Amino acid sequence: MKSYISNLQTPSRFTTFSCKRRAARILISTAALLLISASVLTAQINPGTGFLPNPMQVVSTVPANGDVNPYGVAFVPSGFPGGVLNSGDVLVSNFNNSQNLQGTGTTIVRVPQQGSLSVFFTASPQQQGLSTALAVLQEGLVIVGSFPSTDGTCATAGNGALLVINSLGQQVQTIADKSYINGPWDMAVYDFGGGKIDAFIANGLSGAITRFEMTISNGALTVQSKTTIASGYMFQCDPVTFVDAPTGLVYDPKKDILYVASTVDNAVFAVSKASERNDDGGTGQIIYKDQTHLHGVLAMAAAPNGDLLVSNNDAINGDPNQPSEIVEFTLAGHFVKQVSMDPQQGGSFGLNVLTTGLLSRFAAVDDNQSTLNVWTLPSH
Repeated sequence: MKSYISNLQTPSRFTTFSCKRRAARILISTAALLLISASVLTAQINPGTGFLPNPMQVVSTVPANGDVNPYGVAFVPSGFPGGVLNSGDVLVSNFNNSQNLQGTGTTIVRVPQQGSLSVFFTASPQQQGLSTALAVLQEGLVIVGSFPSTDGTCATAGNGALLVINSLGQQVQTIADKSYINGPWDMAVYDFGGGKIDAFIANGLSGAITRFEMTISNGALTVQSKTTIASGYMFQCDPVTFVDAPTGLVYDPKKDILYVASTVDNAVFAVSKASERNDDGGTGQIIYKDQTHLHGVLAMAAAPNGDLLVSNNDAINGDPNQPSEIVEFTLAGHFVKQVSMDPQQGGSFGLNVLTTGLLSRFAAVDDNQSTLNVWTLPSH
């Protein structure tokens, strides 16, 4: 099987960045961004396999209010019904504010395929800390997790909530339940059609995965049921990364399996009967554990070739010679490729893939630099 990320190239770096992982974010000046955007890309991994534009799109995710530390990445799907978003736009949620306090960011920014960055949504101070839990629904709604902190540390983190936003960037609902939403750190949403969706939520303060079965009618979400479908993943507060806990979620509707990337366990698990089970299935089965290439698995996405892509936080099993890696592996648990997002550790986090016809767009943040990198690749 051809590797998906073998086609990726990393941008040239003109400055050596010295910073603690996520503890000190560096804001990129406009001049520096122009240099990065215009830079010639370094040699690709396994050159000659597929098409990659030169240069790739590299944009700052810092809005006017100075929010940094981009986490969630979501594409606007084809057929999204109007508003201020267009199909193919990338949305990015910011976790930190301009003072770089974790759990205090309030903005979701819109990165169009052409044109300038804009702010799509701004949360209230009570619902700050917009996490990797970010999804765009075909029906015209956006859901984002709020995992707030009052002082930038996990010690003061609240249970948080899911914020529901319409296509105009207006918050229309808040979904909160302390028994099932306890630090929404990441999320996978599957649309069954006919207004029925399942939202799988990774909870950073409990190490549990919950499923919310919901319906959509007249622009509003109604929660039909809530179930804890998996638990037992290790979790802990972390002064550098805010929290280490189950994070990346990918749902396979054909197999009805939810794949879970658990940071402290440093492994990827498979939870069976994810949409059907009415009980807690524990951690599920480990499908990939690799101490050589995994360094605190984080966000996760499915590649069009059937592999999984997972970022790493470098706080668990760190290796300075493998900083900020995105790792590609098969569902059979075999390492395929990896690509570094930043020369320093702690830069790789949210990522996503959108496939349309013969092409796929792969978007991933570098939260050391508060930038979004977007590649266009062949989908097969």
